[in-house]
Amino acid sequence: MPKPKKHILVCVQGRPAGHPRGSCQSNDCNSVYQAFMEEFQKGNLWADYLLTNTGCLGPCHAGPTVLVYPEGLMYTGVKATDVPTLIDEHLKNDRPVERLVAHPDIWS
Repeated sequence: MPKPKKHILVCVQGRPAGHPRGSCQSNDCNSVYQAFMEEFQKGNLWADYLLTNTGCLGPCHAGPTVLVYPEGLMYTGVKATDVPTLIDEHLKNDRPVERLVAHPDIWS
């Protein structure tokens, strides 16, 4: 397998209802991951990009979260309908989707 151009990590962390940190799963992260899977399949993107579902990426209150490497750029509040734009703009054209980029103090 050749080295991927980018690696996309999609949080699919779930926690019990009422957990103080919340979870991406309570914000429909599964549909976001499924949308990535469908777009990867439709566009035959597997040769150039790597897609991984993950546990917690940190800012649970702002999920669903998507992290893109090698940039280390985090997106928050991602919806399944945002996935085609993320692929076209960020993955294929190296232009971050500014409206979804995590606020700089997300880790504070």
